[in-house]
Amino acid sequence: MKKLMLSSAGLALIALAFLAFNLFSSLSLSGARLDLTEQKLYTLSSGTEQILADLDEPVELNFFYSDTTSKDLPALRTYAKRVEEMLKAYQREAGDKLKLNIIDPAPFSAEEDQAAEFGLQGIPLQQGGDSIYFGLAGKNAEGQTQVIPFFALDQEEFLEYELSRLVQSLAKPERPVVGVLSGLQVNGGFDMAARQPTPPWMVMEEIRQLFQIESLKADVDQIPDNVSVLLLIHPKQLPEQTLYAIDQFVLRGGKLLTFVDPFSEADTQAEMPGEMVIDKASDLPQLFKAWGLRMVPDKVLGDGSYAMSVSMGQGQRPVRHAAWLSLPKNALDAEDISTAALETLTVATAGILEPLEGAKTRFIPLIRSSQYAMPFDAKRFGMLSNPEELIRELEPTGERYTLAARISGPAMSAYPDGIEGRKDGLKQADNINVIVMADTDLLTDRMWVQVQDFFGQRIPQPWADNAGFAINALDNLAGSEALISVRSRGRFTRPFEVVDAIQRDAEVQFREKEEALQARLADTEQKLAALQQSADPSQALELTPEQQATVQQFLQEKLKIRKELRDVRYQLNADIDALGRSLKFINIALIPILLTLGVLALWLWRRRKHG
Repeated sequence: MKKLMLSSAGLALIALAFLAFNLFSSLSLSGARLDLTEQKLYTLSSGTEQILADLDEPVELNFFYSDTTSKDLPALRTYAKRVEEMLKAYQREAGDKLKLNIIDPAPFSAEEDQAAEFGLQGIPLQQGGDSIYFGLAGKNAEGQTQVIPFFALDQEEFLEYELSRLVQSLAKPERPVVGVLSGLQVNGGFDMAARQPTPPWMVMEEIRQLFQIESLKADVDQIPDNVSVLLLIHPKQLPEQTLYAIDQFVLRGGKLLTFVDPFSEADTQAEMPGEMVIDKASDLPQLFKAWGLRMVPDKVLGDGSYAMSVSMGQGQRPVRHAAWLSLPKNALDAEDISTAALETLTVATAGILEPLEGAKTRFIPLIRSSQYAMPFDAKRFGMLSNPEELIRELEPTGERYTLAARISGPAMSAYPDGIEGRKDGLKQADNINVIVMADTDLLTDRMWVQVQDFFGQRIPQPWADNAGFAINALDNLAGSEALISVRSRGRFTRPFEVVDAIQRDAEVQFREKEEALQARLADTEQKLAALQQSADPSQALELTPEQQATVQQFLQEKLKIRKELRDVRYQLNADIDALGRSLKFINIALIPILLTLGVLALWLWRRRKHG
């Protein structure tokens, strides 16, 4: 048998080879990265790469993170590490076009003053204690700034989107133009029923603070080129030339946010006092068909789970309105930037959206009903006097209906042959970006905000996130195609799903045992009460042999079930402990054993080959 002998010279050669490899890797492989995370958390999306590639002027990013002050906050430190790694990935991708400064703003330092000047939020650790900074301030070549005041831990999925949005807003700082075409008096008007002027809707005031608004007439024959996003509200009975203008706008890359409605309660122009209600619906059936969806005709969504309580007047009890819905967070898409951060949306007599069979576009539901929902005929709401009737008639279908959806992907023109006088338009597009909401009433003040007059100024006090949805959608659509493609990513922190499942199963058993104990206890107490009723009230309470036997039986049963409860809890911990021992064995023993066996097998194979 040959013996393997290592001399001092051999050991020196191995050490030199090790040092040489490290030196080579540090010089030649410093930019190499291998992302093995399931959701590619450290890999930039193609949209972000495009945004960084399109930078014409350099951008400076200042990452303020209180590293020293946050030493006792492991969750924040872990997330901060991910933010730093992501920013470094941006810097590597952009090269000289992006400069990154990582700053630790110590208390009472010049760096802390700099963070405050940028408008970053310092979060105090305790009353009168030091503040933690965890935000980003960006500056472009013209000196304009954009900030993320504080990286919220619960918004981790949208980290890349927020970073890319900040970089793009610095690269193109001008305010996007939103073209508004509305069949409702969103900018104020005159209420024919009340015979008095109406102020602008508060949602328009909110939008005007962030975007440049350009009002469009209902008979417009071309959407201006400077319009980034077209906002359609209740597009009712639009002429063909306007529909064709919208079609061509979307095909040439324009973004569209539209609010349609099967029964718009805000459409007061469709009714006069003492007269029958005329048609209050709006739809874009021909355009929707070309884009691969439809709004179900003449149907209003009712939902017993999300039904709002509405007042019926003084002295009357509130009733639940099945078509006025308060939509909670679990009704909203948690992965789309338009809805993820919202808590509550309120809608009234909303419609239902559906994808068309065979459509080439993607239909992504943004807002959905509960499973306790059903369609109602829209004409029913013209003469509805008591909303409680809807709840009584509600027969849930078990289906979750879509109220809002994002449409993207390849689409054909709704007018492949053009229109009279305009035959040379676009016939198709590789990708369109459209968001459709089947309700207009959610934009009215009464559905989301209380407005107070303060010395001539209208002060909004929102109680729902309706305006937030509209602004988020506009903000997202106003970005480039690259930014829109950057959607939510995974979370760095991952739950122990197997452990959680074990705990849930054991807790179900625990509750079942507890309920059984309570039921038996109640049954025994009833038996004791029945026995005591036959006793003479004038006599002192004495337990009969039968009562004593019953009590003894209960005590024994109670002890037995308590032991079973302890066994269930022990089994819960035992299963988790067993899982932990298995993982430890795999990590500590099994992997080294497998590697050792693999090396031995390779050595034996090579020995036989050369022997």
